[in-house]
Amino acid sequence: MVSRIGKARFGEFFLDVDLRQLRGPSGDLHLSPKAFDLLALLVANRTRVLSKAELQEQLWPETYVIETNLASLIAEIREALSDDAKNPRFIRTAHRIGYAFCGTVTDEASTLPETRANLSLCWLLKDGRRIPLSSGENILGRDLEGIIDIDSPSVSRRHARIRVLEHDATIEDLDSKNGTYVRGERVSAAPVPLSDGDELRIGSVSLRFRQQTTSGSTMTLAETE
Repeated sequence: MVSRIGKARFGEFFLDVDLRQLRGPSGDLHLSPKAFDLLALLVANRTRVLSKAELQEQLWPETYVIETNLASLIAEIREALSDDAKNPRFIRTAHRIGYAFCGTVTDEASTLPETRANLSLCWLLKDGRRIPLSSGENILGRDLEGIIDIDSPSVSRRHARIRVLEHDATIEDLDSKNGTYVRGERVSAAPVPLSDGDELRIGSVSLRFRQQTTSGSTMTLAETE
C-alpha cells in the first residue's frame, strides 16, 4: 500500500506536499508536477523500494506510458537535489525493480528551516563540485551506505566525521589509516573547529570547507569560491 506524507525535512531540503513546495538552501526549487508527486511518493514510502509498475500506476492511473518517462522524472529530481546516481544521497535505483528514497528524514516540521534566524549553511568543495553537509552528523568515507562517499583508495570506509550545528562545525578522525588533516595539521578523535575556507585532506583527497551565515531568509549561494 502506498503511503502519503504532508511535510518532511531531509538533508538541506524541505518538502511540503500540501503547499506543493520544495525548498533548498537557496530557496524554492522547481519540479514539474509529476516529478514533485514522484518525490513525495518516494519520501513517504522510504522504508521500501517502490516498483516501476507501482509508481506508474500512482502517477499515470489507467494510462499506458513508456518506462523512460519515469526515468526522466527521476533524473529531474536528482538534478534538483544535486544527487549523484552513482553515489546517491536521496534517490537510489533498485536495478530492474524500481526506486527508493535513501536519505534520512530528520523530522516532519510544520515550518520551513530557512526561516530561522542566523541559519548556517555548510558544504565541501571537491574538484569544483559542491557537496552539501546536513545538520548534525556527516560521515566521510568510502563504499558504505549513508555516508558522503570520497572515492579514493586512500580513504577509509569510515574515515572522518563532520558535525554541523546551528552556528559552527567540527571535524574529527575516525581512526583512519591515512589520516585527516585541517590546514595541514593532522587531527585526532578530538573534534577540531572548522572555519570557512579551511583546507581539508581526507587521505590523499583535498577538500575545502565552506560556510555561509545569514540573518535573513533569502540568500544566493555561490557554487564555487
